[in-house]
Amino acid sequence: MLRTGVESLPGKAVTQGDVRSACVRIRKAGAAARPSRRVATLGHDLQEAAVTRVGLLALLVAIFSVVLRLVVPQGAGATPAILGLRLGAFASTVAISLSLAALAWRRALPARTLLNLALFYEVVQALLFGITFHAVSADSNIAPRGWSTVAVWILTFPLIVPATRAKTIAATLLAGLMDPLGLALAVAAGSPEPSRSVAGSIFLRTGLAIIASLLVSRLLHRMSAEAADAREMGAYRLIEPIGRGGMGEVWRAEHRMLIRPAALKLVRPEALASNGWSLDEAIARFEREARATAALRSPHTVAVYDFGAAEDGSLYYVMELLDGFDADTLVRRFGPLPPERVVHLLRQACHSLEEAHRAGMIHRDIKPANILVCRHGLDLDFVKIVDFGLVKGSRDSIESEGRVTSARAIAGTPDYMSPETVLGEHTVDWRSDIYSLGCVAYWMLTGETVFDSGSPLKVAFDHAETPPVPPSRRTDRVIPKALEEIVLECLSKDPRQRPQTASELGLRLAELGIEERWSRRDAEIWWRDHAPDRLPGPAALADAARLSRKTA
Repeated sequence: MLRTGVESLPGKAVTQGDVRSACVRIRKAGAAARPSRRVATLGHDLQEAAVTRVGLLALLVAIFSVVLRLVVPQGAGATPAILGLRLGAFASTVAISLSLAALAWRRALPARTLLNLALFYEVVQALLFGITFHAVSADSNIAPRGWSTVAVWILTFPLIVPATRAKTIAATLLAGLMDPLGLALAVAAGSPEPSRSVAGSIFLRTGLAIIASLLVSRLLHRMSAEAADAREMGAYRLIEPIGRGGMGEVWRAEHRMLIRPAALKLVRPEALASNGWSLDEAIARFEREARATAALRSPHTVAVYDFGAAEDGSLYYVMELLDGFDADTLVRRFGPLPPERVVHLLRQACHSLEEAHRAGMIHRDIKPANILVCRHGLDLDFVKIVDFGLVKGSRDSIESEGRVTSARAIAGTPDYMSPETVLGEHTVDWRSDIYSLGCVAYWMLTGETVFDSGSPLKVAFDHAETPPVPPSRRTDRVIPKALEEIVLECLSKDPRQRPQTASELGLRLAELGIEERWSRRDAEIWWRDHAPDRLPGPAALADAARLSRKTA
């Protein structure tokens, strides 16, 4: 098993050389290090795309059947049994096709279940096509010739709806058997029985369609396997994308051996080029993010499991998968937060930042999108700070900083950028994070950014020069005066006028005495009302409720 990064360096500190060596080892290992296998299931993205095609195919079958019914004569000499058989096949085709289309378009069932249902639909529809094709009027005395509708259906279906190899083989063979079964039912209803040569010609073409379909399905299966291999990073398999931002994208992933859910941040080569970073700058930034985050142990800092590089030059690191909302989404979706909850969340953020600052690290991109409010085990409203992609050492030299943080762009997000960062001062230190955290507090209390001047350049200028409007003037909610004063201190233009450390800020927030108003029970009620799907299971939730009553 290919192992890299944090997990492959037990008992020693992660250094820049370690990360660079790990990247080189992975590139050299290549495909030889990856176990040979064939996927047993389709990836999530392939399943979702296939479900959409299933809905479209079923709808087209229903429409085609109706048009054919209206245009093609049903035969004046047909017996009532033949007419009834054809009418039943037509009605069944329209009913099951429209039903499957509705299920697919509404996503009423999980994607895997819908695709399994589509294979069943392939077989049933093949029987209905076989009946319609072979049930002809007795007075014509002419049996159908050429390629049957079943043969065409068998050739078409796997091109539109991919499936695993075993399921495709089973469904294709069963669909092929529906052609002679359809003939048998038609003959039993009074349709003329074709000669052996005519029947042999029809079923020979159906057999050829089966062989061609299986060959096509094998090719599609191989392509699916290669696509799945392309979605592997080291020992992790990518499941589905869950977000994009900065220089990379984030995927839900799982460890191949441990089946451990994780979030994998992937930096593609094309993303590096689009941001104007040279290869050395990209590697340096990646190494710094992985090294800095892996070294932190605060429970309120996202945990890093592994990191490395893929064969195509993509860089990645694997972190714990969090279940909750970032503070930006939380406020946009549910509105400003009560002051006691804001204090509760800010104190946890201070815990993470204090450890980073004591280790000589500055985050420099503190913003609501990088502060996750989540469920952590049985704990609700648990804060995790993520994305240390702009982190720098507070003791780094000016020359080193110039090499790693390119002059092409100011590091950070304008709405939450400290004045000293905007002005490009060389004395940027940990108090810049405290300013940004004050901006986050402002957002959570009011649902508004500190400055809303339109263009990012104007916003950045306001952070450098314009005094902030007190948050109590930007909302109808009551904000305790002492809390407002702390927030405004964090937003001071002069770093010396702010709380000097994250620890000091956390202690001052605790001394307000309002955090106790946001109890564990309050958090449980909020999550139950607004995000019940993210709560623990019933047994665990009952235990948490009993504990909250004891501690209330």
